[in-house]
Amino acid sequence: MAVITEVYTRSVNAFPFKGIVAVCMLILLPFYHISAKDVQYEKEDSLKVVSLLSEAVRMPSGTNYTVFFARKLIGLPYVAHTLEVNDTEKLVVNLRQLDCTTYVENVVALTLCMKNRNYTFDSFCANLQKIRYRNGDAPYYTKRLHYFTDWIEDNTRKGICKEIQSPNPPFSAVQKMNVYYMTTYPEKYKMLKSHRDYIPAIAAAEKQLNSKSYMYIPKNRITNTSLLRSVIKNGDIIALTTTLKGLDIQHIGFAVWHEDGLHLLNASSLRHKVVEEQMALYSYLQRQRTMTGVRIVRIL
Repeated sequence: MAVITEVYTRSVNAFPFKGIVAVCMLILLPFYHISAKDVQYEKEDSLKVVSLLSEAVRMPSGTNYTVFFARKLIGLPYVAHTLEVNDTEKLVVNLRQLDCTTYVENVVALTLCMKNRNYTFDSFCANLQKIRYRNGDAPYYTKRLHYFTDWIEDNTRKGICKEIQSPNPPFSAVQKMNVYYMTTYPEKYKMLKSHRDYIPAIAAAEKQLNSKSYMYIPKNRITNTSLLRSVIKNGDIIALTTTLKGLDIQHIGFAVWHEDGLHLLNASSLRHKVVEEQMALYSYLQRQRTMTGVRIVRIL
């Protein structure tokens, strides 16, 4: 099955169920410098976005929209490399197949639609571009925020999120950046393999990150305590730190509290789909030899 089959005209008239548009009073907004040639999606993706937003606007006030959208995507298949489908970079919208990063990005983009009260597919795409690319620039491979630490830093500057790094405890460990995986193994990346001239820009991004360090919670402290419940909130992004050489973050998902402790909502390569893990995050982490703990990022 082709990941992208057609580029559709993004307008209210393109949506077949105009009733939803009317009920939600959706207003077509400017597309923030995104041209049609820079976006790829299937009709199913645009319909899903409109449907999710139309359902969300009917939810009661006080709804945690991040958790709402994260749970709405449960069951979708995990598929890696869904952004690596073109010879030139495009804004790929795919709500049919997700990896851990695109899962988080799609949920955040939907959440921003609710925050900004802009309930259109155009607004969703504008949000996705804003969070996926450095400074919200037009799609370009070296502008994409490949390392998740870079994603956190750039989206913090945009006012979209902030990283929580205190108090100590539980933030009692320091992660010193030493990222180099992409430039050491460019053959593992379709675009770098065919565009070697992109490597210096990726190297510059790595160098900029490697001057920094961050506080994180070691995995043996991810316990069901009042302290941890006060520090980590439902819908926070959980970034799992790693011992894998050249990388900063091994996996990401969303925090959700159960009675027995903190759990992870994630697009899981182990379970081949989006799941809300049945085991508490503490137990999950004990089974992951290369994962050392968690960094916490809050959507503002």
